[in-house]
Amino acid sequence: MATVLTETEVQTKATALKPDTAPPLRSAAVGGSAPKTPSQGGRQKVAEVLAALAGRGGRAGWNSLAILLFLALWEVGPLYLAGSSTRVFLPPLHEVLAAGVKLVQSGQLQNHLQASLSRSVSGFSIAVVSAVVLGLLIAWYSWLNSLLNPLLELFRNTATLALLPVFTLLLGIGEESKITIVAYAAFFPVLLNTIAGVRTVDPLLIRAAKSLGLNSFRLFQKVILPSAVPTIFTGIRMAGTSSILVLIAAEMVGAKAGLGYLIVNSQMSFLIPDMYAGILTVSLLGLLVNLLLVSLERHFSRWRTAVGSTS
Repeated sequence: MATVLTETEVQTKATALKPDTAPPLRSAAVGGSAPKTPSQGGRQKVAEVLAALAGRGGRAGWNSLAILLFLALWEVGPLYLAGSSTRVFLPPLHEVLAAGVKLVQSGQLQNHLQASLSRSVSGFSIAVVSAVVLGLLIAWYSWLNSLLNPLLELFRNTATLALLPVFTLLLGIGEESKITIVAYAAFFPVLLNTIAGVRTVDPLLIRAAKSLGLNSFRLFQKVILPSAVPTIFTGIRMAGTSSILVLIAAEMVGAKAGLGYLIVNSQMSFLIPDMYAGILTVSLLGLLVNLLLVSLERHFSRWRTAVGSTS
């Protein structure tokens, strides 16, 4: 039996079957968040950059906190914590900086710094070249190691400053004695670390290189030297510090120019702020030399970073 629909029921069913023409509303809960406008994306990038800079600034501030506290104590201590007699021999920081500015304006600090740098760079370069070459040979040839090791141990355990009078008597008080003692002080740290760096190379790398048909020269170039670079640069950094310290001591004994001469001459002339300005210059010079050597080490060891980043 057929069912008869009224006109109202027919219209209702037609409306229900008619497709909805209105655009669907995209919910933020489905398929992730709503797309960002270009302005929102730009603001987010700026915020990320500012957050990264703030993080770096915070780390740099924390790393420099001890130095800042030391400088603050140097400024406040002689003024408020020490007596007037102590202030004569330990002036506050601002007086030392003022004396350093006067030395720069007169050109004295530049002359002394240039003299010390020329001696230090000459002796340091001689020590690095000779120590690296000899260290590679000693580490590679066992018969050379057994021959030279006792003699090297004897000189290595002799204090460098103890030989300063010997160098002065033999070479005079000129540039030769100072360059020689700097080279002597920087030689042994580089030599010992070069030997240790070559001996700690992975034997599997050497065997693999030999199995590929590399000759001795290519083996040194491609395997030995790259693997030993970090250890060698550790010795070079130690040698850089030793060369500066020994040079300052040598210039205090007999010289007419140099940072060591500036320090001892200011002390004898009772120019105490100038003396501290020279000491502060030596500290900054040592810091800059260390930073330079660290950057060179990263440059020559960049292959290690590339290998580590892929793991």
